Amino acid sequence: MDQQQLIDAVNQVMPFGKYAGRRLLELPEPYLVWFHQQGFPKGKLGEQLALIYEVKLNGLEAMLKPLLK
Repeated sequence: MDQQQLIDAVNQVMPFGKYAGRRLLELPEPYLVWFHQQGFPKGKLGEQLALIYEVKLNGLEAMLKPLLK
């Protein structure tokens, strides 16, 4: 993974669901845990959600907040 992929994931806007319109980094952890249990969507969005899940699981969210645009 390169730096741009991380920046893109942090700033990706959730396109559907209860938190539509929020950036992925701003999604609540329980929502990402639910996705992890149910299965992430296929494609790029699913990969980005899985990445943000790992970021939050490992307590790295604060470190990435400066990347929000």
